[in-house]
Amino acid sequence: MNIKAKLMSAVAGAAFAASAGAAQAEITVAYFLEWPMPFQYAKEKGMYEEALGMKVNWRAFDTGTAMSAAMASGDIQLSVSQGVPPFVVATSAGQDLQTVDVAVSYSDNDNCVVAEALEIDKDSAGELAGKKVAVPLGTAAHYGFLKQMNHFGVDISTMDVVNMAPPEGAAAIAQGAVDMFCGWGGSLRRAKEHGNVLLTGAEKEELGILVFDVTSGPADYIAENSDVVAKFLAVTAEANAMWADPANRDEMLPVIAKDSGMDVEATAATIDTFVFPTVEDQLTEKWLGGGAQEFMKGVAEVFVEAGSIDSAQATYESNVNTGPLAAANGM
Repeated sequence: MNIKAKLMSAVAGAAFAASAGAAQAEITVAYFLEWPMPFQYAKEKGMYEEALGMKVNWRAFDTGTAMSAAMASGDIQLSVSQGVPPFVVATSAGQDLQTVDVAVSYSDNDNCVVAEALEIDKDSAGELAGKKVAVPLGTAAHYGFLKQMNHFGVDISTMDVVNMAPPEGAAAIAQGAVDMFCGWGGSLRRAKEHGNVLLTGAEKEELGILVFDVTSGPADYIAENSDVVAKFLAVTAEANAMWADPANRDEMLPVIAKDSGMDVEATAATIDTFVFPTVEDQLTEKWLGGGAQEFMKGVAEVFVEAGSIDSAQATYESNVNTGPLAAANGM
């Protein structure tokens, strides 16, 4: 099965599946383990339940493509920190999802690692032709992989691209089963014990390889429950503001670490590479005021060129809804 077939099978049926739209007495939210963020402090302290006045169920996922499928089936109402590429893959296929905030920016925490035995770096990256790489298809890591290979002039059609969630990919490079790993978070950290990155976060940004996640949900759920979504985003913003104050670090870090399934040291090393834009920043032109929509279009075009998806939308303007976030700003 080729890359395009693998990718599209991951979101098969998403375009036409019905998502939960009616007001509910509870909400189910997707998130990632080993991906520490301030919202997890609020999650563990019951701040969301208190603000929403309803039960909040949390479900951990391995990839953003799995989040898309769960939102399509109605199992999930919101996804926290879904990567832009899987969001774009789903919406390009016709799934009616919307971005409601910028969850985190992290150019240094999503990358590709080359096995140390190969001794390949950015000056010899052309030698990656023909090599086997573990990539979670349709994710930010997949987008970064495509952009980096394009930059280095490596024809991906010569490579053996294997669809693996980051934990599986990290295990594979550790065992010598693949030549390169692409992924994020704790898996990236473990993979780097067995190899090296080709480009730093700053070098990737210079090439226009931005890496950020969004909070997303089915458009019909957001439309019918905009007050719930606004309250949810207000709690997230409160947690981010708390984390921005160094005085809260010692109290918040252990709670975040425990919920992430990580030790405190690893959590600190990961979260310190993250940037959590304020609500005011998110509503500017750089982010949800236009920048995010333009970036989504760019991601889609890269995937089309790579043959990973059939086509891009003319615009992704309707896939960004700033209404709940603007409302949250006044709460």
